[in-house]
Amino acid sequence: MLVRTPLLFLLVLLLSSLQLQASSLPEFADLVEENGKAVVNISTRQKSSSSNSWNKLKEELGGELQIPDDSPFNELFKHFLGEGMPRQKQESTSLGSGFILSEDGFIITNHHVVEGADEILVRLSDKRELSAKVIGSDEFSDIALLKVEANDLPVVAIGNSDKLRVGDWVLAIGSPFGFDHSATAGIVSAKGRSLPRANYVSFIQTDVAINPGNSGGPLFNLDGEVIGINSQIYSRTGGFMGLSFSIPVEVAMDVVKQLKKSGTVSRGWLGVYIQEITHEIAQSFNLDKPVGALVSQVIENSPAEKAGFKAGDVILSFNRKPILDSSDLPPLVGRVPVGSKANVNILRNDRKMILVVKIEELPSESQPIAAAETKPSSSNKMGVEVIDLDEDSMQALGRGVLVRNVVPGSVADQSGLVAGDVLLQLDRKNVKNVADFRKKVAKLPTGRMIPVLVHRQGSDQFIVMKITGNE
Repeated sequence: MLVRTPLLFLLVLLLSSLQLQASSLPEFADLVEENGKAVVNISTRQKSSSSNSWNKLKEELGGELQIPDDSPFNELFKHFLGEGMPRQKQESTSLGSGFILSEDGFIITNHHVVEGADEILVRLSDKRELSAKVIGSDEFSDIALLKVEANDLPVVAIGNSDKLRVGDWVLAIGSPFGFDHSATAGIVSAKGRSLPRANYVSFIQTDVAINPGNSGGPLFNLDGEVIGINSQIYSRTGGFMGLSFSIPVEVAMDVVKQLKKSGTVSRGWLGVYIQEITHEIAQSFNLDKPVGALVSQVIENSPAEKAGFKAGDVILSFNRKPILDSSDLPPLVGRVPVGSKANVNILRNDRKMILVVKIEELPSESQPIAAAETKPSSSNKMGVEVIDLDEDSMQALGRGVLVRNVVPGSVADQSGLVAGDVLLQLDRKNVKNVADFRKKVAKLPTGRMIPVLVHRQGSDQFIVMKITGNE
């Protein structure tokens, strides 16, 4: 008995440990049962007419397909490719998910789920199928608001995605590949993710299994509240690979509010081009660490120009919200109502200041750059040959010299400067012309990183050069 007692004791400890681990895992069954009722399947149909293959082939060849009437191939082509046959109607379908916002039938989903749809069919959890109409749809946020004619529908509770923490458990319900009301769970992997062509959304990244058909469905927290709308996945195969992205519910509800009111969405516009602050750029601007958004260009007559913004300003916070990465800024600006004022904390020439800007909206235009016929200037210190701008380009930009040639292996070459760039600033000082360029290059400090503002392909950006002592 004395030998068996320690073994029995260890067995009891092991069982207790396993029970403790099991009890610490979240229970999703009640959450799914309660909230799955408000999740819907969305199917769409898009009708399009297509020409016969014969005419389509001729169109693709630019109308250059010429076969003589007496050719033995003429009738063969007509027979197999169908010249003279009527245009055929083709129908494409897509599947997605959504969830019910109100008892009278307002439903939220993704813009890309219903984009271009001629017919939208919503299937409820009780198997009813209802025709839906689009109240409004917003491509930039990938949010669409639908309406079905019904009453006393089950609805979801809206939570607060700002309270989410990395590591929190979350649950998705949707219709992957058409399998209605499929539930998958995981954790929040990251917050504030920026994705290409989605500047106005800071996504929630999770490892929840999301597949085609989940788009537009809800992401729940453990309290059964919607904190995100499933939108995108990162995949090399078309299927789930552990990287899923959801639109924060605050962003979605802001869009829904506007769509419900007017069917469209208006966004705030600051009027600056920004770029990420790398470690090298941070050193050149005397920053302790690479945080903030670097203003590379201020658009003419924009809210930013009217407020006094300048190229080289580092935006540290917007309306008291810190800007850690450049991607943090666009969503914050976009959510500010047009006509409202915002306080922007910036760093300029190593000095902090606050600018007050009245938010507007609208894009800008860029102009091509041409060179004037002037004698080129070459600088061994940078390894770049420059010439003056022509009159039109100088009037458009107001400063700068055009890069005519970059010496291979030079400081300029290593920094990424290329022929066709326009040098606007050296070490945060404007370059007026070739003569001014020579003077400024001669005074550049050696051995440290300096910021160089260039105009490239219609927009301005900073690059960093480390000037050597070679003359």
